[in-house]
Amino acid sequence: MSTFQNTTSSSIIFLLTGVPGLEAFHIWISIPFCFLYITALSGNSLILFAIVTQPSLHKPMYYFLSMLSTTDLGLSISTLVTMLGIFWFNARKISFNACLSQMFFIHLFTAMESSVLLAMAFDRFVAISNPLRYASVLTDLRIAQIGVAIIIRGTLILTPMVALLKRLSYCRSHVLHHSYCFHPDVMKLSCTDTRINSVVGLTVLTTTAGVDSAFIILSYILIIKTVLSIASPEERKKAFSTCISHIGAVAVFYIPLISLSFVHRFGKRAPPYVHTMIANTYLLIPPVMNPIIYSVKTKQIRRAVLKIFYPSAAKK
Repeated sequence: MSTFQNTTSSSIIFLLTGVPGLEAFHIWISIPFCFLYITALSGNSLILFAIVTQPSLHKPMYYFLSMLSTTDLGLSISTLVTMLGIFWFNARKISFNACLSQMFFIHLFTAMESSVLLAMAFDRFVAISNPLRYASVLTDLRIAQIGVAIIIRGTLILTPMVALLKRLSYCRSHVLHHSYCFHPDVMKLSCTDTRINSVVGLTVLTTTAGVDSAFIILSYILIIKTVLSIASPEERKKAFSTCISHIGAVAVFYIPLISLSFVHRFGKRAPPYVHTMIANTYLLIPPVMNPIIYSVKTKQIRRAVLKIFYPSAAKK
């Protein structure tokens, strides 16, 4: 393995990795990824446009959905240039500062998505447990405050994690194992003590996805308790059906995250391209699936999207 002399962080050039062992097929591999990116960008843009232009969707539930679509767009755009650049042009080089910038936004949008899913769980809890006060609890101002808090929270938590990488020396191979900059990946290339970075990284994971998932589970325990207390089976079914789309969104966010962790921990004998493919698709599954889930499972969104394409048919 080639080694590099220790240099200042501003002059470091990292090398991103496509799919190890399948470099000759990068053009073909790019086809499904292009399809996923097109689906994610068009689907989330369409939902955002529908919510903005349709007055009937100017409600708390759909405001939170617009936040989810925004974070999904940001997450898709954060990896698009480097991933397709490698597949199409073998453009593997990325400067240290550009790498940190990409890493910050990938982790920021991931943390924001987790926070938005928690806010949506709270929205469903209020709507089911106290429907008469729903509009007074989740006012437009309060929803805007929640949105700002989500951005500030993610920024404050992630800034130290990314900034601490600047204090490290990088004198080993500068080859990263993903087609984007990922915190553990960059940290492993350091030849200095990374214990502080590891602790901060674990703290970030715990205080974002860890805390959010715990509160989401708590919200659904309270939702189930409320639903079971409803006497009418029809009303029970109706109340729980409003949560199906959100449960799907939570599943497509957390299941790939848990799967990736298991593969990294227990799949060390698996070929390198398996790790890379799972890591690449892990960041694309939520942006691709969320618009599909909400379009299929939420009647109001489905109608709004159809109205965009067939305005005359929607009027009928």
